[in-house]
Amino acid sequence: MNRTVNCVILKREAEGLKRVPWPGELGQRIYDSVSQEAWQRWLEHQTMLINEYRLNALDPKARTFLTGEMEKFFFGGGSSKPKEFSKPD
Repeated sequence: MNRTVNCVILKREAEGLKRVPWPGELGQRIYDSVSQEAWQRWLEHQTMLINEYRLNALDPKARTFLTGEMEKFFFGGGSSKPKEFSKPD
């Protein structure tokens, strides 16, 4: 049986993640209150951030930035797109 969570993004009950997606307290908060659908939205947003800012995910500064954006995305009112970002046609 799939577990459900009251998703902070979707504002309704939805299928939860199968495992903690990130280390530490933030990962546990996400596991407890973020759905698979909302996590997928974050992954798409994260990919856009990495591409637009040309981040190296192995760089500690980039990881710190992405962790902060992840926390804002789920628990802090949202993560913004770069000003220069325009969605491809």
